[in-house]
Amino acid sequence: MKAQQALYIDGVWRPAAGPDSIEVVNPADEQVIGRVPAGNAEDVDHAVRAARAALAVWSATPPAERAARLTALRDVLVARKEEIAGTITAELGAPPAFAQAVHVGAPIAVAGSYAELAAAFAFEEKVGNSVVHLEPIGVVGAITPWNYPLHQVVAKVAPALAAGCTVVLKPAEDTPLTAQAFAAAVHEAGFPAGVFNLVTGLGPVAGQALAEHPDVDLVSFTGSTAVGRRIGATAGAHVKKAALELGGKSANVILPSADLAKAVNVGVANVMSNSGQACNAWTRMLVHTSQYDRAVELAAAAAAKYGDRIGPLVNAAQRDRVRGYIAQGVAEGARLVAGGTDTPHERGHYVSPTVFADVTPTMTIAQEEIFGPVLSVLRYEDEDDALRIANGTVYGLAGAVWAGDESEAVAFARRMDAGQIDINGGRFNPLAPFGGYKQSGVGRELGVHGLTEYLQTKSLQF
Repeated sequence: MKAQQALYIDGVWRPAAGPDSIEVVNPADEQVIGRVPAGNAEDVDHAVRAARAALAVWSATPPAERAARLTALRDVLVARKEEIAGTITAELGAPPAFAQAVHVGAPIAVAGSYAELAAAFAFEEKVGNSVVHLEPIGVVGAITPWNYPLHQVVAKVAPALAAGCTVVLKPAEDTPLTAQAFAAAVHEAGFPAGVFNLVTGLGPVAGQALAEHPDVDLVSFTGSTAVGRRIGATAGAHVKKAALELGGKSANVILPSADLAKAVNVGVANVMSNSGQACNAWTRMLVHTSQYDRAVELAAAAAAKYGDRIGPLVNAAQRDRVRGYIAQGVAEGARLVAGGTDTPHERGHYVSPTVFADVTPTMTIAQEEIFGPVLSVLRYEDEDDALRIANGTVYGLAGAVWAGDESEAVAFARRMDAGQIDINGGRFNPLAPFGGYKQSGVGRELGVHGLTEYLQTKSLQF
């Protein structure tokens, strides 16, 4: 999509209040592919006022009609699938097939799921002599990351609109073209003016203004734990709700009874997916000491196959940050068995698929979110030791457990401090709630639980 030199507010594309703009760079070749406005607090205020004005009508719109608009949105995304995937490839660097199948395919499924939920959800129930009514929380400020630029937008905007809320979206500055494509899809789907608004801009300017705005009733943020803390504090100061989907350091626990080769290969694939730029990536592989050496061999061989199959990291700063973690892993005594800090391509923000062995639980690379194609393989002595290691970080977003007997894996998973755990390679489910324990966040996205984040409760006694 060609970059729009405008913001989408109150149903039209309009110039930003100020002259500043943001360069959009293709991370694969480092070429500038467009510019978008750097919206400021004045632009955010215009967007919030538009959303507030549209709220009364949209919140009173029957759920079936809201569902019809969401169905239309899904259909537009389907029709524009190749175009939007091309945009994601250009500004994020995702390989074309992956961009189309995952970056656009998953959001289409999520949008469809909320069209169905909006039509079927019971917004009211009778409890004794009371009627309990669920109603939209109001104006939503959605602040989304760059790593899944369409999925993260749809995972916030679709349930908010299904609930009857209106939305102001501030997307990540690295991937604003995808957000503009989404805004164009919303417009084509026929949503009323002001129900959805888009302000591109920098986080400390537009994002902060959105979080602080007194007419925003809920801030939904996905990103780093550090920024999430600040947004949570800002929301708390204004006594407004904050939904925070933050960082992760997920454990992939391979129990001795598991199919070791399958578990390792799928685990490596998970870490390399999206070039490792996923908060729920299984970046810690835990293997019993009796199988450890074989697992390391398998992981190194599997990672080597991804050398020409993964895309670049989103920008130079992220590339350098990941390389810094790799260097720190070596300095702290971990053994590099694949990849490293060497530059795999002359141009672009690439990092080689990297695997570390002999990683101990307290090492930096086993504790901090790296957000790149870097896997740490750790050994454990028994199940209690594996559980201690798996739960031994400040995060608790996701994870995986492998075992020959599914019930064995489930029993272990129930003891893990994480919000979503895959059993023996379980498939993505757009209806299952996603969110974390501990410093991985507050609240849930997707499915019914994602819808109720945008609702508030009123009881009427008779």
